Amino acid sequence: MIRTKITSFSTSEIFRRLLNNKSKTNYWRYIMELRKRKSSEIYNSAIELTKSSDKKEKIIGINILAQFGNPRIHKNQTLRIYFNLLKEENDIYVVSSILYAIGHNNEKLTENQIDFICHYDSNKSSTVRRSLTFAVSAIENKNAIHTLIKLSKDKDSEVRDWATFAIAALISNDNDAIREALWERVTDSDKEIQNEAIFGLATRKDTRIKEVLKKELETVDFNSSYTLEAIEVFNDKEFITLLEDKIIKNKIERVIPEDWLISTLDHLKK
Repeated sequence: MIRTKITSFSTSEIFRRLLNNKSKTNYWRYIMELRKRKSSEIYNSAIELTKSSDKKEKIIGINILAQFGNPRIHKNQTLRIYFNLLKEENDIYVVSSILYAIGHNNEKLTENQIDFICHYDSNKSSTVRRSLTFAVSAIENKNAIHTLIKLSKDKDSEVRDWATFAIAALISNDNDAIREALWERVTDSDKEIQNEAIFGLATRKDTRIKEVLKKELETVDFNSSYTLEAIEVFNDKEFITLLEDKIIKNKIERVIPEDWLISTLDHLKK
């Protein structure tokens, strides 16, 4: 029922529900509705919430501002608010919310701003470190990339996952440090992280990944779309014969949809 009614709620009613809800039910739908309305009243009310001593209220304000308006408005002012908050904030959930919010507005961060948030790479909380990976993702900046490389070795698998994906797929930068960081993750205990690292090295045409891709192709299954994507971007014609052989074997084994294999084969034949 809420899905048909939310757009008809007044702004004050949505704020009331956000502030008084005991659960997260519809939380993000309320946030997104306020963002879409993009009035000065809502923006200023969200700013006031970021000044609250109540953690819940502060996070609501942070989240409303994070993607305010479509197209987005007040981005520079919003970033100033976030960085001023970080100067005094210690609560891990508030800090994490701010870092995620910065990640939604990180296209034009200054060197000083990037350096400031990168110091959270040693924070004791994996929640904070995880949000930091988002904050510095897709930024072609030396310190941001160095931070992601460090986080790709994190003891927390989710932090490693996000950081590995960020350096593998979200930046075009290519150097020895990036390649070695990705190579370390090829043998990660988490298969998803392995796949992201393999894809990142294949994208960078690192010749070491060729033999890894051959072995991955031998054991492909319904969870192996990433392997085929990596083979496509690596674009080595030797895989044409290997794929043709796999298609024949798969007619008996049926371990992977045949059209996936054919699609990759067609890509390499172009």
